[in-house]
Amino acid sequence: MKRALILDLDNTIYPVSSVAPYLFNKFFLLLNQEADIDSSALTRSKDELTRRPFHDVADEFGFSPELRNKGIEILNHLTYDEPMMPFSDYHHIRKSDLDKFLVTTGFTKLQYSKVRQLGIENDFKEIHIVDPEVSAKTKLDIFKELMDKYNYRASDLLVIGDDPQSEIRAAIALCIDTFLYDPGNKYPGATTTYRGDSLEKVLVIIG
Repeated sequence: MKRALILDLDNTIYPVSSVAPYLFNKFFLLLNQEADIDSSALTRSKDELTRRPFHDVADEFGFSPELRNKGIEILNHLTYDEPMMPFSDYHHIRKSDLDKFLVTTGFTKLQYSKVRQLGIENDFKEIHIVDPEVSAKTKLDIFKELMDKYNYRASDLLVIGDDPQSEIRAAIALCIDTFLYDPGNKYPGATTTYRGDSLEKVLVIIG
């Protein structure tokens, strides 16, 4: 039986597409001026930025040091102060009596502002922002720390997220069960314990 849920934030609790135009508009303008990125890669990098952490996308698409630094400068001090809404099926997670933890990667001020605007602070026992500009810690490190702090076994936990290469991979490395939230069926071949297009299915898993 599970004792706790560990959730990602972006595209797991709310859709990034709902805030992307505001958050990334200035940086997208910079990308459009980048001569070293072809049009196909430019389009794909913009799409990836709505789904994955900036640093990972910058590495994959070979952003120049100048572009990378400008992106960090823009995003590091950004906050989102407009109304936000979680996915309609998030309430199934919210009503669970299990311990819940939020572990998300991104810029600290920005991620906390989204948590605040979503009104989900009190849903979680702890909230952890994995910010590469602040610490070398990864999600895997945070998962380990939570297991040690609360004496959780791997079998006690379920990690819920949308990224097979981030929280899902980290959990698998620790033998923790995973639920890949993939309503768009973007990752049909991804390795995960469970998968689904609705967070309501998590309730079935945890009984």
